[in-house]
Parts: sequence; C-alpha cells; structure tokens
Amino acid sequence: MTDPSLRPAYYAAGAGPRRDWWTLLHPPYTLWHLSYVVIGACLAPRLDLGLLGLTVAAFLAAMGVSAHALDELKGRPLGTAIPSGALTAAAAAGLTAALVLGLEGVRRAGPGLIPFMAAGVFFVLAYNLEWFGGRFHTDVGFAAAWGAFPVLTAYFAQAQSVDLTAALAALGAFGLSRAQRILSTPARRLRRKVTKLEATATLTDGTVEEVTAQGLLAPLEAALKALSYSVVAVALALLAARTL
Repeated sequence: MTDPSLRPAYYAAGAGPRRDWWTLLHPPYTLWHLSYVVIGACLAPRLDLGLLGLTVAAFLAAMGVSAHALDELKGRPLGTAIPSGALTAAAAAGLTAALVLGLEGVRRAGPGLIPFMAAGVFFVLAYNLEWFGGRFHTDVGFAAAWGAFPVLTAYFAQAQSVDLTAALAALGAFGLSRAQRILSTPARRLRRKVTKLEATATLTDGTVEEVTAQGLLAPLEAALKALSYSVVAVALALLAARTL
C-alpha cells in the first residue's frame, strides 16, 4: 500500500491474522460472484436446493478461497501477513474441497458436470497463476471465468442442459463482471500503485479544483458497492420467488 491513508481495498479489515483472512476472501466480490450461482440455478426449470447448496459451496471453496489465496501469493496485492505456506495450503484445500463437492454433484446430477469441474480447476489455475503468459488474466478472462461460468454451471447442475435462458443469463453475468473489472482496475491502481498525485481541474466558470486519489476513487468504488449489493439482491429475490 503506497499511501498510508488508503487501504489495499475498501473492504480490507486492517492488520491482524483474522482480519487478513477476512480481507483475503474479498467478501463483497465473493458474495457477488456466488450470486451468479444462485441466479443460474433459480432460472432452471426445476430447483434442487440441496444441489444448489453443493454448487455454492464448491464455488466458495474454489473461487472464494483457492483463487484468492493464489492471487495473494503472486505479489501480495492485499499486503497481508499470511505465511506463503498457509496460502498454498488454503489454495490446495479449496480446490480439493471443490472437487469433492463436485463429485457429490456428479452423483446427484450425472456425469455431464465433469467437464464443468475440469473447466473450473483450469480457470482457477490459469487465471490466478497467469498461465500462457497471462492470456487468461484479462478483463474478458475474468468475466468469462467469474461471471458467465458460475451461471452456466449452476444452471446445468439443475437442468442437465444449457439453453437460451442460461446463455442469456451468462451473457448478463459476463457483462456485469466485465464492468466490475473496468471499475476495479483503476481503483486498485490508485490504492496500491500511485505514490503521488498532483492534478487540478479547471471548471467552465474558472474555478480550479484539486484532483485527489480519494476523489477519483469515490465514484469507482461507489459503483462497485452498488453493483455488488444489487446482484446479491437479485439473486435473493429469485431464490425467494422459487422457494417461498
């Protein structure tokens, strides 16, 4: 963190072992992307709550724990003090748990889920370890892996097929996740990379205003917060519509 007044992320909880692990989970973003799982499942013709629970747990383990642990291992973007060995163990445990949960999903929903399991492992490793020269570590790669993929996987787990409904929902999740990256990339840069910012803006009436890092961050992170809350709310609304 370059500016002591700025945390590495707006949800960073500060120093301390427990707080470091909380920060590592990226709570608002993890909930945002788990919501895509719920949305995908709720759009399917039938809804098996037990299978939905397995799918959410598998994505939490693979994406919320493993992917974020691997990301922190590469350059410590969140500045946590979690030992590298603990991060490696968390990454391995997260993927293992996701595979075990996936196998139970296969038992319930059929072998058609196996390609989704393989794709999920590939996305976690290729994106976060920047395989193939980082070709998957892009806005498009993020939107596909953490946006469209959860929707399609959850829908398939319920319906054992993918149709136009699933494809359109996946497209929507892709777009929302790409918007997330477009907003979060400059926000992360301001929080973690910028050491000095000197700029002014001259308004049409001649007023000169100072441009600050906090001023540039505010609209970016306000939009990110609004999007994260909104996607979670949509997921809960769909779940309520299907179960209450």
